[in-house]
Amino acid sequence: MGWAAQDFVWKSGQNMKVVCDTTEAPVVKVALDLLKRDCRSVLSGEISRSENTGNIYVGTWGESSVLQALADTRQLDVAQLDEHREAFLLNVLPDGRLVVAGSDKRGTAYGVLELSRMMGVSPWEWWADAVPEKKEEFCLPAGFRKLEYPQVAYRGIFINDEDWGLTPWSWKHYEPSERKGQIGPKTHARIFELLLRLRANTFWPAMHECSIPFFFTEGNKEMADKYAIYLGTSHCEPMMRNTNGEWKTAGKGEYDYVHNRKNVLSFWEERVKQLCYSDDIYTLGMRGVHDGKMQGAKTLEEQKKALTEILADQRRMLAKYKGKDLTKVPQVLIPYKEVLDIYQAGLQVPEDVTLMWCDDNYGYITHFPTAEEAARPGGNGIYYHVSYWGRPHDYLWLSTASPYLLYQQMKQAYEKGIRQMWILNVGDIKPAEYQTELFMDMAWNIGRVQQTGVTGHLSHFLSREFGAVSASALLPLLQEHYRLAYIRKPEFMGHTRTEEKDPKYKIVTDLPWSEGEIRKRLSLYQALEDRAEVWSRRMPETKRTAYFHLVQYPVQGASQMNKKCLYAQLARHGKADWQLSEQAFDSIVSLTHRYNQGKWQGFMDYKPRNLSVYQRIPKSTATDSLKSTRSCLFKWNGLEAMEGNLLPCEGLGYEGMAAGISKDSSVVFHFDGCPADSVEVELRLLPAHPVVGNELRVQVSLDEVQSLPVSYRTYGRSEEWKQNVLSNQAVLRLKFPLRGNRTHRITIQALDEGVVLDQLYVYEWKD
Repeated sequence: MGWAAQDFVWKSGQNMKVVCDTTEAPVVKVALDLLKRDCRSVLSGEISRSENTGNIYVGTWGESSVLQALADTRQLDVAQLDEHREAFLLNVLPDGRLVVAGSDKRGTAYGVLELSRMMGVSPWEWWADAVPEKKEEFCLPAGFRKLEYPQVAYRGIFINDEDWGLTPWSWKHYEPSERKGQIGPKTHARIFELLLRLRANTFWPAMHECSIPFFFTEGNKEMADKYAIYLGTSHCEPMMRNTNGEWKTAGKGEYDYVHNRKNVLSFWEERVKQLCYSDDIYTLGMRGVHDGKMQGAKTLEEQKKALTEILADQRRMLAKYKGKDLTKVPQVLIPYKEVLDIYQAGLQVPEDVTLMWCDDNYGYITHFPTAEEAARPGGNGIYYHVSYWGRPHDYLWLSTASPYLLYQQMKQAYEKGIRQMWILNVGDIKPAEYQTELFMDMAWNIGRVQQTGVTGHLSHFLSREFGAVSASALLPLLQEHYRLAYIRKPEFMGHTRTEEKDPKYKIVTDLPWSEGEIRKRLSLYQALEDRAEVWSRRMPETKRTAYFHLVQYPVQGASQMNKKCLYAQLARHGKADWQLSEQAFDSIVSLTHRYNQGKWQGFMDYKPRNLSVYQRIPKSTATDSLKSTRSCLFKWNGLEAMEGNLLPCEGLGYEGMAAGISKDSSVVFHFDGCPADSVEVELRLLPAHPVVGNELRVQVSLDEVQSLPVSYRTYGRSEEWKQNVLSNQAVLRLKFPLRGNRTHRITIQALDEGVVLDQLYVYEWKD
């Protein structure tokens, strides 16, 4: 009679022994401590270390005597671990023991925390007070084997615009300090713990003047090393220096390489020397002290000459302190703003340096690698925003960036070869929890997200946090929340702008919407808010804080912001009571007060920068009439085309039904029964940027009449671009004659890659 293989079973209340070398890296021990905490929560059990025998065997392949012994006796096959960085293997041996093996220290830590994931522990266990469900047992079947590894090498977050959230919360409440603006090692330990749980490995520290620079606080760097986090810096912080915060203390003279080269190089060298034995990613190049052009070089040619010399000096410095083989030192150049102009003017970047591209701050990637750029040994990266301070308007309060847009843009980036580094600007982390997890899950295994789609991913997120029954109700609620914010973000509801000289942009004014459009939007938000409130009462006590942070506050906050601004717009025209706007403002204040309770005291600010859109709206009387609704003859969403090969874009667009059109292919819409002699055809497109080359064009035909090629590429911070990102559509209008009483055909041909049609309207043409 044969001996049957055994399952790995961990019953509630059972204590487990872990066999692990004492020489494992600190990050492995950190992961085991987190697993211990999780097992107490889920299984009411304890983990203890054992030197010889146990239930769970943990180790890093190539360094672990524990794993080597299992491999020598042919109980364990770890050959595949040699093929990947940061990989982990979970394997249940025939006798029921569980092995967690990593290809390196990070892989081992991810493997340990994969057990927490499989037990149902949320990565947001601490950051959103996501209390895991108790289990009677945790079981992995006999022979279970799971090998995983990341598809993007460096994956992480950038803490930015931290002035109103993370910084005051940290130094005033969570980690009290006499040094104003200090974000210390206790806070960073929590951030790094989150990164480990999200299988991320890279961190760009906060760098605004309100925060004490990361390296100026004792223990911060040591904490990053403990958690095996690669430190990097943003586009204006070369050589691991927070120039904005550090130059005025550690620099001499002007931050001007051209006229003060010796002191600038000394400033950089001090940090490189300090970090000579650390895991860091060095941003090369140079910009101004804070997000401005470099000093000392005025023309493009002068800037290119200076940057060429800067790159050479920086790499000599790295070779001196980090080793002569620079291919082993992670380096990145970020062609952002004027640096992109210099790069396009012919700047020569060493092949082993990663080129890191950016979105336009509003979620649309501005450059995808050419074939030559994609083939570079240093690879390509992306710096992407779900939080932003700047023109045409900040969105720092509620994180309403469309998950569907994030997926569509990052999938396109991955397919175009951007696979070396992904960094997400998360603002203060909260309330960007879901977008952050989606981004990191894509960076880890984009194929898995592609299989489920964003809707499936969001459903899993909600099921894990609140259970399957709640998730089935909350999924459409959040989808509608993101859809309405896609049309216009809560922060944009005042029709104001930031950093514009014209004072008119500081005053909350009417949006170009009719009374019917306004009342429909108010009705939709009221329905969302009511459902969010109903489900808050159904949540068990252990889930209420997580629900409030992840669902209720964002949804009700967005709803109240819309009420405040839209009821004020109606009131200006005598069509609503001003009290409705006043009540909405009071509700935002009340909701935020509730958010800032307990350990989150001082974290949430509903009025970053005290912009006028966040204030009570002053009572006034409109001098112009509300916009009237323009009646259309016909209207379709992109997916409703009758002919052509559509490229579905899940959840994207004003009604979630946008569709891509492949280059050189067409889609066709039919209509008949039209009384007009001529019509206006209005295309509403995703306001994206060119994917290949420098153009983004369509050609439109109505029956036999064909337009010239029409470009909707935008440049810089043009007025057209501002209008596009505020409304999330690029609008093209074309006039066509109608001939004959017949079925008419509108044909839209994509002349370039990257065309995504959101909606198509047909209006009667009136001169």
